[in-house]
Amino acid sequence: MQISYGDSKFSISDAIAIASKQYRGTISTDIKSRISKSSSHVQDIVASGKIVYGVNTGFGPLCDTRISSKETAKLQSNLLLSHAVGVGKPLDAFLVRLMMVTKIHALAKGYSGIRLSTIERIMWFLDNDIIPFVPEKGSVGASGDLAPLAHLFLPLIGHGKVSVNGGEWISTKDALNKFGMNPIELGPKEGLALINGTQFILAHSISALKRWMNILELADVVGAISLEALKGSAAPFDKRLHEIRPFKGNQLVAQRLRNLLYDSEVLKSHVDCDRVQDPYSLRCMPQVHGASRNAWLHLKELTEIELNSVTDNPIILSSDETISGGNFHGQSLALALDYAAFAAAELGNISDRRCYLMIEGRYELPKLLIPNAGLNSGLMIPQYTTAALVTENKTMCWPASADSVPTSLGQEDHVSMGSISGRKLHQILDNVEYILAIELLYATQALDFRRPLKSSELIEQVHELVRNHVSLITEDRLFADDIQILHELVRSNEINELISKNKPINDGFEEFYLS
Repeated sequence: MQISYGDSKFSISDAIAIASKQYRGTISTDIKSRISKSSSHVQDIVASGKIVYGVNTGFGPLCDTRISSKETAKLQSNLLLSHAVGVGKPLDAFLVRLMMVTKIHALAKGYSGIRLSTIERIMWFLDNDIIPFVPEKGSVGASGDLAPLAHLFLPLIGHGKVSVNGGEWISTKDALNKFGMNPIELGPKEGLALINGTQFILAHSISALKRWMNILELADVVGAISLEALKGSAAPFDKRLHEIRPFKGNQLVAQRLRNLLYDSEVLKSHVDCDRVQDPYSLRCMPQVHGASRNAWLHLKELTEIELNSVTDNPIILSSDETISGGNFHGQSLALALDYAAFAAAELGNISDRRCYLMIEGRYELPKLLIPNAGLNSGLMIPQYTTAALVTENKTMCWPASADSVPTSLGQEDHVSMGSISGRKLHQILDNVEYILAIELLYATQALDFRRPLKSSELIEQVHELVRNHVSLITEDRLFADDIQILHELVRSNEINELISKNKPINDGFEEFYLS
C-alpha cells in the first residue's frame, strides 16, 4: 500500500498507519515538482531583495528587522535554537511520529517554500525510527506549536537528543555519526516553515480520536453487561424511540445495545417485572454515550480538515505573491478538543454511577457484590477510585481555550492554548480507561449472580474473556492487581475486536469510525 504525502486523499487512518510503522509514506513525482516549484519561488524572492516576512526579516516583534541575503541561513538555524524552550517529560514516540507525519504532509502541499531535500531528510528520520526528544510543555498554540516543533527539528541541524529504535536518549551528533550522516543547513524560510504550524495540537487530536473511539465502543459493551447484571430493561433502546429524536450518536448506541443484548436469557427473565423505570445511568446510555459520540464526530471532521491544511506562515503562491496570515492559529482544534474533554469525561461519570448501583445491595445483588460482606469488604473501595478519577477529570474540564496570555511583546496578542487542550484530553482518556476497567470488574462479578441464566452470546464471550484474566471474587484479595490486569485488557482493545469479529453491530454508521 502506497500512502503519498501531499495527496488530497490523505486520511487520519493514513497518518496513524505511518506513525504506527505499518506503512512508509512516499512523495509522488507530481508532488515533488510542486515542492520544488515553491522552493524556487523563495530563492527568487531572496535574489530580488523583496521584503517577505520570515524570509529576509526577523520574527514576531522583529518582523521589521531586515536580514541580509548572506545571513538568511543563519537566521533559520537561530530560529530553531532559540525557540526550542519546551519543558517537562518527553512526548510519547507515537505522538512524535504523528507530528513528523503531519508536518511532512503539510509541507508537501507546496505552499511553504521548503526544499524537497529537507523534507526527505525528515522522512529519513521517520523511516529509520529516529525519534527526537520533544518536551510536552511550552506551546501556546499560536504562532503555531513553536517550542515543540523547534525541538522536533533540532536534529536536522545536528542539535538536540534522539532515540533510535526505541533506545535510550543520545545526542543527535552521535546518532548521525552512527548512520554516517551529516546535519543539513537550512535554506531561506525553512526554519520558519518547520516550526510554524499546528502539528503538536493535530497529533494529539489524531491520537485522541483513535483512543477515544475504542473507549466509546467499550463503554457500550461494559454498560450492556452492567445493565444485564442489574436486570435493566432494553425498552429504552427501541429503534422507534430514537427515530423521533434522531441524533446520530444516540441512534448508534441504541443499535449497539440492542445487538449486544440480543436473545439474552437474563433479559427475558424479567420482562414482566414490576420495575417501571431504570436509573438514568442504565436507561439513558444512548443519550449520554451518544452525545459523546456526536462530540467525537465533530472532532473527527475538524481534524480531517486540519490534517489536510497548510498551517505555516507566510504561504508562498509565486515569486511575486506571498500572503502573511494566521493559519497557524490553533483555535479551531482548541475549542473542539476542549469540547471533547468533557464529552469524554462524561463516559467516566456515568460509568461510576453504574458501579455504585451494583454495590448498593439492590436489584437482587448482594451488598458490595460479595456473599459474606462484613468479614470481607468486597468491592466497596474500587468505587472510591472511580469517584476520585471522575472528580480529577472534572477539574480538567475547564477549557484551556477560554484563556489567552499575550506573547511576543504583544505581536501575538491572542493565542489558542490548544496544546494544553490536547494534553488534558489524553489525561482524561487515561482516567476513563481505568474507570471502565473497574466497571468491567464489577459488571462481570455481578453477572455471575444471575446464573444459571445466560446473557447474550456476545456478552457471554466478553465475560469468558474477562474470566480468563480475572477470576470470580469469593473473598477479599488484592483488587489493585485485578484492576491493573483489566486496565491492560481495556487498553489492548481485545474486547472490541472480539465483538467486531462475531457480529457487525455498527452497520449504517460508518462516519463514526476511522476508515
